[in-house]
Amino acid sequence: MDVLDLTRLQFAVVTLYHYLFVPLSISLSAATAGLQIAWMRTGDDKYRQLTMLVGKLLIVTFAVGVVTGLVQEFQFGLAWSEFARFYGDVFGPTLAIEGMLAFFLEATFLALWYFGWDRLSRRVHLATIVVVAVGTLLSAFIILAANSFMQHPVAYELDPVTGRARLTSFSELLLNKVNLAAFPHTMSGAVMVGGALLLAVGAWRLRDAADGDTFRTLARLGAWMTAAGGAFTALTGDHLGKVITQVQPMKMAAAEALYATTTGAPFSVFAIPGFSIEVPRLLSILAYGSPDATVAGMDDLQAQYSAAYGPGSYVPMIPVAFWTFRLMIGAGMLAMGFALLYLWRTRRNRRPDAWMVRAAILLPLLPAAANSLGWIFTETARQPWIAFGLSKVADGISPGLTTGEVLASLLAFTAVYGVLAVAWLRLVRHLARKPLAAPDPVAADPEPALSY
Repeated sequence: MDVLDLTRLQFAVVTLYHYLFVPLSISLSAATAGLQIAWMRTGDDKYRQLTMLVGKLLIVTFAVGVVTGLVQEFQFGLAWSEFARFYGDVFGPTLAIEGMLAFFLEATFLALWYFGWDRLSRRVHLATIVVVAVGTLLSAFIILAANSFMQHPVAYELDPVTGRARLTSFSELLLNKVNLAAFPHTMSGAVMVGGALLLAVGAWRLRDAADGDTFRTLARLGAWMTAAGGAFTALTGDHLGKVITQVQPMKMAAAEALYATTTGAPFSVFAIPGFSIEVPRLLSILAYGSPDATVAGMDDLQAQYSAAYGPGSYVPMIPVAFWTFRLMIGAGMLAMGFALLYLWRTRRNRRPDAWMVRAAILLPLLPAAANSLGWIFTETARQPWIAFGLSKVADGISPGLTTGEVLASLLAFTAVYGVLAVAWLRLVRHLARKPLAAPDPVAADPEPALSY
Protein backbone atom coordinates (compact mmCIF):
# COMPACT_ATOMS: atom_id res chain seq x y z
CA MET A 1 0.00 0.00 0.00
CA ASP A 2 1.31 3.45 -0.89
CA VAL A 3 0.95 6.66 1.11
CA LEU A 4 -2.42 7.49 -0.41
CA ASP A 5 -3.91 4.07 0.36
CA LEU A 6 -2.61 4.12 3.93
CA THR A 7 -3.88 7.65 4.50
CA ARG A 8 -7.32 6.67 3.23
CA LEU A 9 -7.26 3.58 5.46
CA GLN A 10 -6.29 5.69 8.46
CA PHE A 11 -9.10 8.15 7.86
CA ALA A 12 -11.56 5.27 7.43
CA VAL A 13 -10.51 3.67 10.72
CA VAL A 14 -10.71 6.94 12.65
CA THR A 15 -14.02 7.99 11.11
CA LEU A 16 -15.81 4.66 11.40
CA TYR A 17 -14.68 4.20 14.99
CA HIS A 18 -15.84 7.69 15.89
CA TYR A 19 -19.17 7.09 14.20
CA LEU A 20 -19.92 4.09 16.40
CA PHE A 21 -20.57 6.57 19.25
CA VAL A 22 -22.18 9.47 17.38
CA PRO A 23 -25.58 7.86 16.67
CA LEU A 24 -25.66 6.47 20.21
CA SER A 25 -25.11 9.95 21.67
CA ILE A 26 -27.86 11.39 19.47
CA SER A 27 -30.46 8.75 20.29
CA LEU A 28 -29.60 8.30 23.96
CA SER A 29 -29.87 12.04 24.61
CA ALA A 30 -33.33 12.07 23.05
CA ALA A 31 -34.33 8.93 24.98
CA THR A 32 -33.11 10.42 28.26
CA ALA A 33 -35.11 13.60 27.66
CA GLY A 34 -38.18 11.59 26.69
CA LEU A 35 -37.99 9.39 29.79
CA GLN A 36 -37.59 12.40 32.05
CA ILE A 37 -40.61 14.07 30.47
CA ALA A 38 -42.58 10.83 31.01
CA TRP A 39 -41.55 10.83 34.68
CA MET A 40 -42.63 14.45 35.16
CA ARG A 41 -45.97 13.88 33.45
CA THR A 42 -46.89 10.57 35.10
CA GLY A 43 -45.04 10.65 38.40
CA ASP A 44 -44.17 6.97 37.87
CA ASP A 45 -40.83 6.37 39.59
CA LYS A 46 -39.72 3.77 37.04
CA TYR A 47 -39.27 6.55 34.49
CA ARG A 48 -37.00 8.40 36.93
CA GLN A 49 -34.92 5.25 37.38
CA LEU A 50 -34.68 4.69 33.62
CA THR A 51 -33.81 8.34 33.07
CA MET A 52 -30.83 7.94 35.37
CA LEU A 53 -29.71 4.68 33.73
CA VAL A 54 -29.99 5.92 30.14
CA GLY A 55 -28.41 9.24 31.10
CA LYS A 56 -25.36 7.47 32.50
CA LEU A 57 -25.05 5.42 29.30
CA LEU A 58 -25.21 8.72 27.41
CA ILE A 59 -22.43 10.31 29.47
CA VAL A 60 -20.05 7.39 28.90
CA THR A 61 -20.81 7.33 25.18
CA PHE A 62 -20.60 11.09 24.77
CA ALA A 63 -17.18 11.23 26.45
CA VAL A 64 -15.70 8.60 24.12
CA GLY A 65 -17.34 10.24 21.10
CA VAL A 66 -15.79 13.62 21.89
CA VAL A 67 -12.31 12.14 22.29
CA THR A 68 -12.49 10.21 19.02
CA GLY A 69 -14.01 13.19 17.22
CA LEU A 70 -11.04 15.35 18.13
CA VAL A 71 -8.69 13.00 16.29
CA GLN A 72 -10.90 13.11 13.22
CA GLU A 73 -10.77 16.90 13.03
CA PHE A 74 -7.02 16.98 13.64
CA GLN A 75 -6.55 14.72 10.64
CA PHE A 76 -7.55 17.50 8.28
CA GLY A 77 -4.40 19.35 9.25
CA LEU A 78 -2.13 16.36 9.75
CA ALA A 79 -2.80 13.99 6.88
CA TRP A 80 -5.04 16.13 4.65
CA SER A 81 -3.44 19.56 4.79
CA GLU A 82 -3.91 20.19 1.05
CA PHE A 83 -7.60 19.45 1.43
CA ALA A 84 -7.76 21.72 4.48
CA ARG A 85 -5.84 24.47 2.66
CA PHE A 86 -8.06 24.44 -0.40
CA TYR A 87 -11.43 23.95 1.33
CA GLY A 88 -10.66 25.43 4.74
CA ASP A 89 -12.80 28.52 4.16
CA VAL A 90 -15.79 26.27 3.46
CA PHE A 91 -15.17 23.62 6.10
CA GLY A 92 -13.86 25.95 8.80
CA PRO A 93 -17.22 27.42 9.91
CA THR A 94 -18.91 24.01 10.08
CA LEU A 95 -16.13 22.40 12.09
CA ALA A 96 -15.85 25.41 14.41
CA ILE A 97 -19.58 25.55 15.11
CA GLU A 98 -19.80 21.79 15.57
CA GLY A 99 -16.90 21.93 18.02
CA MET A 100 -18.53 24.72 20.00
CA LEU A 101 -21.82 22.83 20.11
CA ALA A 102 -20.12 19.64 21.30
CA PHE A 103 -17.83 21.19 23.88
CA PHE A 104 -19.54 24.35 25.06
CA LEU A 105 -23.21 23.52 24.64
CA GLU A 106 -23.71 19.76 24.85
CA ALA A 107 -20.90 19.05 27.35
CA THR A 108 -21.82 21.99 29.59
CA PHE A 109 -25.52 21.18 29.76
CA LEU A 110 -24.86 17.46 30.14
CA ALA A 111 -22.72 18.28 33.18
CA LEU A 112 -25.47 20.54 34.53
CA TRP A 113 -27.96 17.72 34.07
CA TYR A 114 -25.76 15.16 35.83
CA PHE A 115 -24.83 17.32 38.80
CA GLY A 116 -28.12 19.18 39.00
CA TRP A 117 -30.48 16.48 40.24
CA ASP A 118 -30.53 17.80 43.79
CA ARG A 119 -29.67 21.41 42.94
CA LEU A 120 -32.03 22.47 40.14
CA SER A 121 -35.79 22.65 39.98
CA ARG A 122 -37.56 19.99 37.96
CA ARG A 123 -38.26 22.23 35.00
CA VAL A 124 -34.78 23.72 34.84
CA HIS A 125 -33.24 20.28 35.23
CA LEU A 126 -35.38 18.92 32.41
CA ALA A 127 -34.40 21.87 30.24
CA THR A 128 -30.72 20.95 30.53
CA ILE A 129 -31.18 17.50 28.95
CA VAL A 130 -33.52 18.91 26.30
CA VAL A 131 -30.79 21.37 25.34
CA VAL A 132 -28.36 18.46 25.05
CA ALA A 133 -30.76 16.54 22.81
CA VAL A 134 -31.38 19.54 20.57
CA GLY A 135 -27.66 20.33 20.52
CA THR A 136 -26.77 16.87 19.24
CA LEU A 137 -29.23 17.31 16.39
CA LEU A 138 -27.82 20.72 15.48
CA SER A 139 -24.29 19.37 15.69
CA ALA A 140 -25.16 16.48 13.39
CA PHE A 141 -26.93 18.74 10.89
CA ILE A 142 -23.97 21.10 10.63
CA ILE A 143 -21.30 18.41 10.30
CA LEU A 144 -23.42 16.61 7.70
CA ALA A 145 -23.48 19.86 5.74
CA ALA A 146 -19.69 19.65 5.52
CA ASN A 147 -19.87 16.09 4.24
CA SER A 148 -22.66 16.99 1.82
CA PHE A 149 -20.36 19.58 0.26
CA MET A 150 -18.01 16.71 -0.63
CA GLN A 151 -20.91 14.86 -2.24
CA HIS A 152 -22.39 17.90 -3.99
CA PRO A 153 -20.32 21.11 -3.78
CA VAL A 154 -22.46 24.24 -3.37
CA ALA A 155 -22.14 27.75 -1.93
CA TYR A 156 -18.55 28.33 -2.99
CA GLU A 157 -16.45 30.19 -5.51
CA LEU A 158 -12.79 29.91 -6.42
CA ASP A 159 -10.75 32.87 -5.24
CA PRO A 160 -8.90 34.24 -8.31
CA VAL A 161 -5.92 35.31 -6.17
CA THR A 162 -5.39 32.35 -3.84
CA GLY A 163 -7.09 29.69 -5.93
CA ARG A 164 -8.89 28.45 -2.80
CA ALA A 165 -12.57 27.62 -2.49
CA ARG A 166 -14.34 30.45 -0.69
CA LEU A 167 -17.70 30.14 1.06
CA THR A 168 -20.35 32.39 -0.47
CA SER A 169 -23.39 31.51 1.64
CA PHE A 170 -23.45 29.59 4.91
CA SER A 171 -27.21 29.11 4.71
CA GLU A 172 -26.91 27.70 1.19
CA LEU A 173 -24.23 25.31 2.44
CA LEU A 174 -26.54 24.11 5.22
CA LEU A 175 -29.51 23.77 2.85
CA ASN A 176 -27.60 21.68 0.32
CA LYS A 177 -30.19 19.24 -1.05
CA VAL A 178 -27.90 16.33 -0.20
CA ASN A 179 -27.77 17.50 3.42
CA LEU A 180 -31.55 17.91 3.60
CA ALA A 181 -31.91 14.31 2.40
CA ALA A 182 -29.00 12.82 4.37
CA PHE A 183 -29.90 14.37 7.75
CA PRO A 184 -33.24 12.59 8.35
CA HIS A 185 -31.76 9.35 7.00
CA THR A 186 -28.79 9.58 9.36
CA MET A 187 -30.98 10.47 12.35
CA SER A 188 -33.29 7.53 11.64
CA GLY A 189 -30.27 5.24 11.65
CA ALA A 190 -29.16 6.76 14.94
CA VAL A 191 -32.53 5.98 16.51
CA MET A 192 -32.09 2.34 15.48
CA VAL A 193 -28.67 2.07 17.14
CA GLY A 194 -29.77 3.61 20.42
CA GLY A 195 -32.99 1.62 20.45
CA ALA A 196 -31.12 -1.63 19.93
CA LEU A 197 -28.83 -0.89 22.89
CA LEU A 198 -31.80 -0.12 25.17
CA LEU A 199 -33.56 -3.28 24.00
CA ALA A 200 -30.44 -5.33 24.74
CA VAL A 201 -30.07 -3.92 28.27
CA GLY A 202 -33.77 -4.17 29.05
CA ALA A 203 -34.19 -7.73 27.77
CA TRP A 204 -31.10 -8.89 29.62
CA ARG A 205 -32.20 -7.34 32.92
CA LEU A 206 -35.72 -8.78 32.70
CA ARG A 207 -34.31 -11.65 34.71
CA ASP A 208 -34.49 -9.39 37.79
CA ALA A 209 -37.89 -10.11 39.21
CA ALA A 210 -37.86 -7.03 41.47
CA ASP A 211 -37.39 -4.61 38.57
CA GLY A 212 -39.10 -6.65 35.88
CA ASP A 213 -41.72 -4.03 35.01
CA THR A 214 -39.12 -1.28 34.72
CA PHE A 215 -36.85 -3.23 32.41
CA ARG A 216 -39.79 -4.48 30.38
CA THR A 217 -40.58 -0.82 29.72
CA LEU A 218 -36.98 -0.15 28.71
CA ALA A 219 -36.84 -3.16 26.39
CA ARG A 220 -40.07 -2.30 24.65
CA LEU A 221 -39.03 1.35 24.32
CA GLY A 222 -35.85 0.14 22.65
CA ALA A 223 -37.82 -2.17 20.38
CA TRP A 224 -40.17 0.64 19.33
CA MET A 225 -37.20 2.91 18.63
CA THR A 226 -35.49 0.22 16.55
CA ALA A 227 -38.62 -0.60 14.57
CA ALA A 228 -39.67 3.01 13.99
CA GLY A 229 -36.10 4.03 13.19
CA GLY A 230 -35.87 1.21 10.67
CA ALA A 231 -39.10 2.24 8.94
CA PHE A 232 -38.01 5.89 8.69
CA THR A 233 -34.53 4.83 7.56
CA ALA A 234 -36.09 2.99 4.64
CA LEU A 235 -38.32 5.92 3.68
CA THR A 236 -35.60 8.54 3.98
CA GLY A 237 -33.10 6.26 2.26
CA ASP A 238 -35.38 6.03 -0.75
CA HIS A 239 -35.42 9.82 -1.03
CA LEU A 240 -31.67 10.09 -0.46
CA GLY A 241 -31.04 7.55 -3.21
CA LYS A 242 -32.95 9.67 -5.70
CA VAL A 243 -31.03 12.79 -4.71
CA ILE A 244 -27.70 10.95 -5.01
CA THR A 245 -28.70 9.72 -8.45
CA GLN A 246 -29.10 13.35 -9.53
CA VAL A 247 -25.75 14.56 -8.24
CA GLN A 248 -23.64 11.36 -8.42
CA PRO A 249 -25.12 8.97 -11.00
CA MET A 250 -21.92 6.92 -10.96
CA LYS A 251 -22.58 6.00 -7.33
CA MET A 252 -25.99 4.54 -8.06
CA ALA A 253 -24.67 2.67 -11.08
CA ALA A 254 -21.86 1.24 -8.94
CA ALA A 255 -24.37 0.13 -6.31
CA GLU A 256 -25.86 -2.23 -8.92
CA ALA A 257 -22.64 -2.85 -10.90
CA LEU A 258 -24.58 -1.51 -13.87
CA TYR A 259 -22.16 -1.09 -16.76
CA ALA A 260 -24.58 -0.44 -19.62
CA THR A 261 -27.24 2.28 -19.65
CA THR A 262 -30.55 0.49 -19.08
CA THR A 263 -34.22 1.41 -19.28
CA GLY A 264 -36.26 -0.33 -16.63
CA ALA A 265 -33.09 -1.38 -14.80
CA PRO A 266 -33.43 -4.32 -12.37
CA PHE A 267 -31.93 -4.52 -8.89
CA SER A 268 -29.93 -7.55 -7.82
CA VAL A 269 -30.82 -8.77 -4.35
CA PHE A 270 -27.92 -11.21 -4.56
CA ALA A 271 -25.35 -11.84 -7.26
CA ILE A 272 -22.28 -13.97 -7.81
CA PRO A 273 -20.67 -14.91 -11.13
CA GLY A 274 -23.16 -17.09 -12.98
CA PHE A 275 -26.08 -16.57 -10.60
CA SER A 276 -28.18 -13.65 -9.45
CA ILE A 277 -31.58 -12.89 -7.93
CA GLU A 278 -33.06 -9.77 -9.52
CA VAL A 279 -36.15 -7.68 -8.91
CA PRO A 280 -37.24 -6.32 -12.32
CA ARG A 281 -37.21 -2.53 -12.73
CA LEU A 282 -36.45 -1.92 -9.05
CA LEU A 283 -33.25 0.08 -9.67
CA SER A 284 -35.16 2.47 -11.94
CA ILE A 285 -37.72 2.92 -9.16
CA LEU A 286 -35.01 3.49 -6.55
CA ALA A 287 -33.14 5.94 -8.76
CA TYR A 288 -35.97 7.92 -10.33
CA GLY A 289 -39.26 6.69 -8.89
CA SER A 290 -40.41 5.23 -12.21
CA PRO A 291 -40.17 1.59 -13.38
CA ASP A 292 -39.54 2.79 -16.94
CA ALA A 293 -36.77 5.29 -16.11
CA THR A 294 -33.40 5.02 -17.81
CA VAL A 295 -30.44 4.55 -15.47
CA ALA A 296 -27.05 5.60 -16.80
CA GLY A 297 -24.44 2.85 -16.83
CA MET A 298 -20.84 3.14 -15.72
CA ASP A 299 -19.43 2.81 -19.25
CA ASP A 300 -21.34 5.86 -20.50
CA LEU A 301 -20.63 7.82 -17.33
CA GLN A 302 -16.91 7.02 -17.56
CA ALA A 303 -16.88 8.42 -21.10
CA GLN A 304 -18.74 11.56 -19.98
CA TYR A 305 -16.42 12.16 -17.03
CA SER A 306 -13.30 11.58 -19.11
CA ALA A 307 -14.50 14.19 -21.58
CA ALA A 308 -15.40 16.66 -18.83
CA TYR A 309 -12.57 16.15 -16.32
CA GLY A 310 -9.74 14.63 -18.32
CA PRO A 311 -8.26 11.15 -18.69
CA GLY A 312 -8.42 8.69 -15.79
CA SER A 313 -10.72 6.17 -14.18
CA TYR A 314 -13.85 7.56 -12.53
CA VAL A 315 -15.30 4.16 -11.63
CA PRO A 316 -15.19 3.37 -7.89
CA MET A 317 -14.44 -0.03 -6.37
CA ILE A 318 -17.43 -2.00 -7.67
CA PRO A 319 -17.38 -4.96 -5.22
CA VAL A 320 -17.21 -2.60 -2.24
CA ALA A 321 -20.07 -0.41 -3.52
CA PHE A 322 -22.18 -3.40 -4.56
CA TRP A 323 -21.94 -5.39 -1.33
CA THR A 324 -21.90 -2.58 1.22
CA PHE A 325 -25.15 -1.28 -0.27
CA ARG A 326 -26.83 -4.67 0.13
CA LEU A 327 -25.35 -5.52 3.50
CA MET A 328 -26.42 -2.10 4.79
CA ILE A 329 -30.01 -2.76 3.76
CA GLY A 330 -29.94 -6.34 5.00
CA ALA A 331 -28.54 -5.52 8.45
CA GLY A 332 -31.07 -2.74 8.92
CA MET A 333 -34.00 -4.93 7.87
CA LEU A 334 -32.91 -7.74 10.20
CA ALA A 335 -32.70 -5.34 13.14
CA MET A 336 -36.12 -3.87 12.39
CA GLY A 337 -37.61 -7.34 11.89
CA PHE A 338 -36.27 -8.58 15.22
CA ALA A 339 -37.62 -5.51 17.02
CA LEU A 340 -41.09 -6.06 15.55
CA LEU A 341 -40.96 -9.75 16.51
CA TYR A 342 -39.93 -8.80 20.04
CA LEU A 343 -42.84 -6.39 20.35
CA TRP A 344 -45.25 -9.05 19.14
CA ARG A 345 -43.90 -11.81 21.37
CA THR A 346 -43.91 -9.60 24.49
CA ARG A 347 -47.36 -8.07 24.05
CA ARG A 348 -49.77 -8.22 27.00
CA ASN A 349 -46.97 -8.52 29.55
CA ARG A 350 -45.57 -11.74 28.09
CA ARG A 351 -41.95 -12.50 28.83
CA PRO A 352 -39.56 -12.91 25.90
CA ASP A 353 -38.33 -16.38 24.93
CA ALA A 354 -34.88 -17.32 26.15
CA TRP A 355 -33.49 -17.29 22.61
CA MET A 356 -34.84 -13.78 22.07
CA VAL A 357 -33.00 -12.53 25.14
CA ARG A 358 -29.75 -14.02 23.89
CA ALA A 359 -30.33 -12.56 20.43
CA ALA A 360 -31.27 -9.15 21.86
CA ILE A 361 -27.87 -8.88 23.56
CA LEU A 362 -26.23 -9.05 20.11
CA LEU A 363 -28.84 -6.90 18.38
CA PRO A 364 -26.89 -3.58 18.61
CA LEU A 365 -24.31 -5.05 16.23
CA LEU A 366 -26.82 -5.01 13.36
CA PRO A 367 -27.78 -1.30 13.24
CA ALA A 368 -24.18 -0.34 14.10
CA ALA A 369 -23.03 -2.40 11.12
CA ALA A 370 -25.74 -0.89 8.90
CA ASN A 371 -24.64 2.63 9.82
CA SER A 372 -20.97 1.85 9.19
CA LEU A 373 -21.67 0.08 5.90
CA GLY A 374 -23.77 3.04 4.78
CA TRP A 375 -20.86 5.41 5.34
CA ILE A 376 -18.43 3.06 3.63
CA PHE A 377 -20.73 3.01 0.61
CA THR A 378 -21.23 6.78 0.69
CA GLU A 379 -17.53 7.59 0.78
CA THR A 380 -15.93 4.82 -1.30
CA ALA A 381 -18.51 5.03 -4.09
CA ARG A 382 -17.66 8.73 -4.46
CA GLN A 383 -14.06 7.88 -5.38
CA PRO A 384 -11.84 9.08 -6.91
CA TRP A 385 -13.28 12.46 -5.82
CA ILE A 386 -12.66 14.11 -2.48
CA ALA A 387 -15.13 16.84 -3.50
CA PHE A 388 -17.20 15.58 -6.39
CA GLY A 389 -16.24 17.17 -9.68
CA LEU A 390 -13.71 19.55 -8.09
CA SER A 391 -10.69 17.65 -6.80
CA LYS A 392 -9.55 14.08 -6.33
CA VAL A 393 -8.53 12.30 -3.15
CA ALA A 394 -4.91 12.15 -4.29
CA ASP A 395 -4.85 15.97 -4.41
CA GLY A 396 -5.84 16.33 -0.75
CA ILE A 397 -3.14 14.55 1.24
CA SER A 398 -0.35 16.43 2.99
CA PRO A 399 2.80 16.92 0.90
CA GLY A 400 5.87 15.14 2.21
CA LEU A 401 3.83 12.58 4.11
CA THR A 402 5.70 9.27 4.29
CA THR A 403 4.50 5.70 4.50
CA GLY A 404 6.21 5.25 7.85
CA GLU A 405 4.52 8.30 9.37
CA VAL A 406 1.08 7.21 8.27
CA LEU A 407 1.62 3.61 9.36
CA ALA A 408 2.96 4.65 12.77
CA SER A 409 0.02 6.98 13.42
CA LEU A 410 -2.45 4.36 12.16
CA LEU A 411 -1.07 1.77 14.57
CA ALA A 412 -1.11 4.30 17.42
CA PHE A 413 -4.73 5.30 16.71
CA THR A 414 -5.76 1.66 16.48
CA ALA A 415 -4.13 0.84 19.82
CA VAL A 416 -5.70 3.84 21.58
CA TYR A 417 -9.10 3.10 20.08
CA GLY A 418 -8.81 -0.51 21.18
CA VAL A 419 -8.30 0.64 24.76
CA LEU A 420 -11.25 3.04 24.47
CA ALA A 421 -13.44 0.26 23.10
CA VAL A 422 -12.64 -2.01 26.02
CA ALA A 423 -13.21 0.83 28.50
CA TRP A 424 -16.57 1.73 26.94
CA LEU A 425 -17.77 -1.86 26.86
CA ARG A 426 -16.78 -2.42 30.48
CA LEU A 427 -18.49 0.77 31.63
CA VAL A 428 -21.68 -0.01 29.71
CA ARG A 429 -21.73 -3.53 31.12
CA HIS A 430 -21.14 -2.15 34.62
CA LEU A 431 -23.98 0.34 34.29
CA ALA A 432 -26.30 -2.27 32.80
CA ARG A 433 -25.61 -4.62 35.74
CA LYS A 434 -25.96 -2.06 38.52
CA PRO A 435 -29.16 -2.02 40.56
CA LEU A 436 -31.52 0.76 39.64
CA ALA A 437 -31.60 3.92 41.71
CA ALA A 438 -33.48 3.56 44.99
CA PRO A 439 -37.13 4.65 44.97
CA ASP A 440 -37.51 8.36 45.49
CA PRO A 441 -38.47 8.95 49.14
CA VAL A 442 -39.97 12.34 48.34
CA ALA A 443 -41.85 11.48 45.15
CA ALA A 444 -44.83 13.48 46.34
CA ASP A 445 -42.76 16.64 46.62
CA PRO A 446 -43.34 18.85 43.53
CA GLU A 447 -39.67 19.79 43.62
CA PRO A 448 -37.94 16.60 44.83
CA ALA A 449 -34.28 16.48 45.73
CA LEU A 450 -32.80 13.64 43.71
CA SER A 451 -29.40 12.08 43.83
CA TYR A 452 -27.47 9.22 42.39
